[in-house]
Amino acid sequence: MKKILFVCHGNICRSPMAEFVMKNLVKNAGLEKEFKIDSAATSTEELGNGMHYGTRTKLTQMGIPYSDHRARQITRADADDYDLIIGMDQENLFYMDRILGSAARPKIHLLLEWAGLARDIADPWYTGNFEQTYDDIDLGCRALLKALSSRA
Repeated sequence: MKKILFVCHGNICRSPMAEFVMKNLVKNAGLEKEFKIDSAATSTEELGNGMHYGTRTKLTQMGIPYSDHRARQITRADADDYDLIIGMDQENLFYMDRILGSAARPKIHLLLEWAGLARDIADPWYTGNFEQTYDDIDLGCRALLKALSSRA
């Protein structure tokens, strides 16, 4: 089983969007039993809060199912529980490293790195552009699934 944890600042916009996009891609590929997918935050600012309405709206527009997600913070135990810990931007990577410790570094990646891009996914909390965020997340998740499927 491949275990993936998506991480962003508050766990209400980008990381839950990535979680549900990836779950949908995995389901459509008939690989649900082969993956465990979740999301978390680097900060404590949104703990217990649901997804941002912009994220819910975009997922609904794209026909991607989602559940009653509640923000949680990444923990050191996540480094043991997950095979890949995928951040949305460089700031996420910095805090993931601080929280998880150096032993987790080989598991930590930027999402768009799987699509061959060395750039961040902009935070729609600040930009308001959930369309661009979705496009980047979809691109990254599709590339990640392709990479993981080819490794099997």
